[in-house]
Amino acid sequence: MDVNASKVDPKLLELLVCPLTKGRLSYHADAGELVSEKARLAYPIRDGVPIMLISEARKIED
Repeated sequence: MDVNASKVDPKLLELLVCPLTKGRLSYHADAGELVSEKARLAYPIRDGVPIMLISEARKIED
């Protein structure tokens, strides 16, 4: 994965919340994802754009 492709504006990260829980998200740069611990979902970042659709999120397994 291209490192620059997954970079997201830090100001944008402060504003984004999980669309399901409205809770905070953690930015995992190495995986290129925004993670909602509460919802147990990881939202992908493609070409620097967070894809905030529940249908596109990866379920986090234990």
